[in-house]
Amino acid sequence: LGATELSTHATIKTGPKRQQAQQSLVKAVLEYVQGMSVVKSYGLEKDNNQTVTKAVDSSCEKAVALTVSVTPWIAVRQLAAHGFGAVIAVCALYFYGSGQLSLVKCILVLIASFMLYEQLENAGNMSDNLQMLGESMRMTDSINDTPVMDIDGKEITPKETSVDFKNVTFAYENRNILNNVSVHIPAGKTTAIVGPSGGGKTTMCSLIARFFDVQSGQILLGGHDVKEYKLDSLMKNISMVFQDVYLFQDTIENNIGFGKPDATHEQVVAAAKAACCHDFIEALPDGYETILGEGGATLSGGEKQRISIARAMLKDAPLIILDEATASVDPENEEQLQQAINALTQDKTIIMIAHRLKTVRNADQILVLNGGKITQQGTHEELASQQGLYADFLHARQDAADWKLA
Repeated sequence: LGATELSTHATIKTGPKRQQAQQSLVKAVLEYVQGMSVVKSYGLEKDNNQTVTKAVDSSCEKAVALTVSVTPWIAVRQLAAHGFGAVIAVCALYFYGSGQLSLVKCILVLIASFMLYEQLENAGNMSDNLQMLGESMRMTDSINDTPVMDIDGKEITPKETSVDFKNVTFAYENRNILNNVSVHIPAGKTTAIVGPSGGGKTTMCSLIARFFDVQSGQILLGGHDVKEYKLDSLMKNISMVFQDVYLFQDTIENNIGFGKPDATHEQVVAAAKAACCHDFIEALPDGYETILGEGGATLSGGEKQRISIARAMLKDAPLIILDEATASVDPENEEQLQQAINALTQDKTIIMIAHRLKTVRNADQILVLNGGKITQQGTHEELASQQGLYADFLHARQDAADWKLA
């Protein structure tokens, strides 16, 4: 028991270092694999490989250190267990030879001595493993300690889907993103949000869907604070198309029908046709039953984005948020896709983040977000006639369109 306690103490002391080294190794390998194309494009395979090699060496070093720290005590423990079993065996043979123990009982004692040793050894090994498992569980528990967003709300069906920001402030840790933003987004209209990168456009949309909670202020959907909604009730009203599309490792049909699990095959096909992705799906070996790679890795960026748009179309929610929805779509499909989106989004509340002029100019309302504040608000014609960031944006786009090699 003393050797087991010393072995356990050594595991407690050295185990966390080994776990941290393994964690660093996993991070290094994932970073190397995921960034392999960038590494190769800059010819830095050797330098990047050294990072992985160092992580492997560090993991090996910590594993060896753990083994060295516990091996003496494991040896003592096993020697004691073996010795104890040997003593029982010798005593059993002695008592049998002196006639104090029958042959059957002698055999039973001999068998029991080996079984006892085996169980003691297993108990000692399990003790060491439990310490390593305990360290892993402590790391996992840190996730459970993350503050949980309050999602205890009501099942609300809003009469309309206007969105109101009232003195909303939000920050990522110490970096302010939105500062006291107040704006009304009318129901059944299209609102475009433009502005420089990092200005908070995507954050505004994420706050509507409660991916995060505001530090102060309120966001209302249909006159109800989004915090009053039960999470499922809130998300029933919102369809989102992200700039960075993620598809699940499943069939194309299941990916499109993800937001509406009870959709029929005909409804899925109709949404795919509207999103201009039916033809390339049919060209795949298994059509709509084609299994996609993780994250949709087997499709191009434009193909993934069109499937994501088909998914949002099929869900048919009254509030649609488009975050650069046509950013990765090729020009020959963009016009068809824009027409399909326009037809689908009639009489719905549309919030779009876009930089392309032809996407923005037909919006009922344009919000210019800069430095965490809405600096301009109005239609395309109104903002184009004013001095400000929007007019600068138009001039920059015009200069880019007129640019050519001398």
